[in-house]
Amino acid sequence: MYKQVLDPVGGSLAASALVAMLPLATLFVLLGGLKLKAHIAGLAALVVAMILAIAVWGMPFGTTVAVATEGAAFGLFPIIWIIWNAIWIYNMTVETGHFAVLRRSFGSISDDQRIQAIIIAFCFGALLEALAGFGTPVAITAVMLIAVGFSPMKAAAIALVANTAPVAFGAIATPIVTLAELTDIPKEDLGAMVGRQTPLLALFVPLILVGMVDGWRGVRAVWPAALVGGVTFAVGQFVSSNFISVELTDIIGALLSVGAMVLFLRVWQPGDPLLVEEGGGGRPAMAGAAEHDAAHEAAVRRREGHGKDSTADIVKAYAPYLIIIVVFAIAQWGPIKDFLAKGATEFTWPGTGDIQTAEGEAPSATTYKFGWLAAAGTLLLVSGLITMAVLKVKPGAALRAYGAMLNQLKWATLTVMAVLALAYVMNLSAQTLSIGNWIAGAGGVLAFLSAIIGWIGVAVTGSDTSANSLFGVLQVTAAKEAGLDPTLLASANSSGGVLGKMISPQNLAIGAAAVGLDGEEGELFRRVVGWSLALLLIMCVLVYLQSTAVLSWMVV
Repeated sequence: MYKQVLDPVGGSLAASALVAMLPLATLFVLLGGLKLKAHIAGLAALVVAMILAIAVWGMPFGTTVAVATEGAAFGLFPIIWIIWNAIWIYNMTVETGHFAVLRRSFGSISDDQRIQAIIIAFCFGALLEALAGFGTPVAITAVMLIAVGFSPMKAAAIALVANTAPVAFGAIATPIVTLAELTDIPKEDLGAMVGRQTPLLALFVPLILVGMVDGWRGVRAVWPAALVGGVTFAVGQFVSSNFISVELTDIIGALLSVGAMVLFLRVWQPGDPLLVEEGGGGRPAMAGAAEHDAAHEAAVRRREGHGKDSTADIVKAYAPYLIIIVVFAIAQWGPIKDFLAKGATEFTWPGTGDIQTAEGEAPSATTYKFGWLAAAGTLLLVSGLITMAVLKVKPGAALRAYGAMLNQLKWATLTVMAVLALAYVMNLSAQTLSIGNWIAGAGGVLAFLSAIIGWIGVAVTGSDTSANSLFGVLQVTAAKEAGLDPTLLASANSSGGVLGKMISPQNLAIGAAAVGLDGEEGELFRRVVGWSLALLLIMCVLVYLQSTAVLSWMVV
């Protein structure tokens, strides 16, 4: 039996926490400092974490290996399963030429790249986050940005930064629902409190995206459109989370935001638009397309933009994403949701049954849940099959597209599996808990630091849901001991966590793989880490003020 210990280094929680940070330091130094490929950095950090788990925290060797394999399995399913099928759908649209049509269609709304970044990465990405989450928005919006002319690196960076404000309510509010189940705080209270924190991020993110595209000059030129998109999303998120439905929060916010943007752009356009940057314009069509037939010739015409796109082609260009939205929406309908849930199975991962928490209970993370039928990746596979029919993609071409996708994502797959193995080893050996409990002992300053705990959780696991599972109860317990509001700190865990998503190696790997930049995760990390820290500081200050008389009126 292995019982988790929080202070194995000389009985000191502070010393134990500092030692527990070594795997994370290894990961980010190798990735951002030495510029090693993400899968190498991830595997190296995993080795460090396993050595510490065995030599310092006292976890048996066999148990440590079992925990690592469970994390790798979780990385493969459901995480990578989502990305595989999302990129497969994209590859089919490239092959048929419909992605080029989509690019021209977005250009008809506005040919300004700064505005396109807001509409695609922020507005449309929020809708994808609302329905799927778990990396799907980054994968899909990054390649959509390439389709409208962004360079791959810039597209991936923008997609990562944009995927912040909606995350706490992503996948039909899964992080909030999970947090409520673990803390026994009503999801309505948690959702309302998060809905009084993350909307602030929505005010800044569109402006940041514009700055990433075109610097301060761009902010001065298109700030009215950025404010329209950010303010309408923030208002929709606040109103829905506090007065309508926690589960529908991101859907309502995203639809309001994109609708407001489209209407606003009918009466206002920037005077000096930023057109397609040099070197942009999308990726080439995949090899293996049919040749010397009508379908192939039509695909070539669509890709090269000969003549005006027909209404039918424009509808088909949007069809894959509309299909995804409809499929995910139907999957949340009562009877269908219940039917899909019947395909789930769960079991204690072999070799992990002898782990106990410090309280003598079995940690929930040792239970592997294989909900194959209701999984977001399976729903994307169904969406892909429907897309095949709508775009008239032949089975052979679809299989070639899937094979090309698997080859394209091979290193990203290894990275995600390594990072999730790292997360599971750190979590179940109690290394992450040592860090969290050390920070939680800060007393009155905890209100300022609570968002950082969530940020660390998401940076390690890549998931706000996982971070809430890891630290939600800890935040509530620490809040009670410090005389702070438990709902405030539990919500801060989720709100702060969303800002760790853009620097999570899992999501860096997804973003890099989606745009064909395997091995460039370090450069991507350097481009987004500053924004992650700046927004985290804003969240820390907000939560601290909410814990004082200054903004206490905002607390549920």
